[in-house]
Formats: sequence, structure tokens, C-alpha cells
Amino acid sequence: MSDDQALFDKGLPIRRAVLGPEYVDSSMAKADEFMMSFQRATTAWAWGWAWGDPTLDRKTRSLLNLAMLTALGKIPEVKLHVKGALNNGITVDEIKATLLHATAYCGIPAGLDAFKAAHEVLIAEGALPGKK
Repeated sequence: MSDDQALFDKGLPIRRAVLGPEYVDSSMAKADEFMMSFQRATTAWAWGWAWGDPTLDRKTRSLLNLAMLTALGKIPEVKLHVKGALNNGITVDEIKATLLHATAYCGIPAGLDAFKAAHEVLIAEGALPGKK
């Protein structure tokens, strides 16, 4: 078994646990041969190698991801990882504190985008009541 295959096999259950099996299975099912290269790489490297390293727990990794994705302005990924953070046991207050910390270092526009994205997901997931 190649190292990449071993990392893929290690990463797939982690990816499914954090992001949800529906999302991951749908991404894999929709991937043609071209996109499957990316699916395999991200599953092996991000999920098998990085997330599979036991040095940091999943909660810590989720908080780091939210901060880094805010800094990069990757709003669709912020949304995905807010849901993942909830799956990893992160509280709404911990998400808010992480986004406030990222806002202080990344700037108001990046923070605002991340807060809006997180708010949308938190309401959709029932973690916050919807505004009437």
C-alpha cells in the first residue's frame, strides 16, 4: 500500500466525522477522474496527515481552521468548518471568540465576512435561534 493510500484510508473517516458523511460522500460521488485527484489529495494530506496527527485534538484544529480561513477570506470553507466545529463539540461562544480574535488580527472586513458566514450556519444548524 502506498503512503498516499494509507493517508487516504486514515483521513477519510476523520473527514467524514468532522464535515459530515453526506458532504464528503457527495463530494466523492460527484468527482470525475479529474476532480478525484483533488479529493484524494485533500483527504490524504489535510485529513490523513494533518488532522490525523494526534498532537492536536479536533477541537483545537477546528478553531485554528476558522481563524486561518477567516484570514484567507475563504468564506465557503468558513461555513463548512463552522459546521465541522459544531460536530467537534465547539460551542457558539468558542466560535465567536475565535472569530473575534481573527478579526483583531485580520481586519474588520475579513471578520465581518466570517461572522456573517458563521451566523448563517449556526442558525441553519439550530445552534442559534433565527431572527424573526
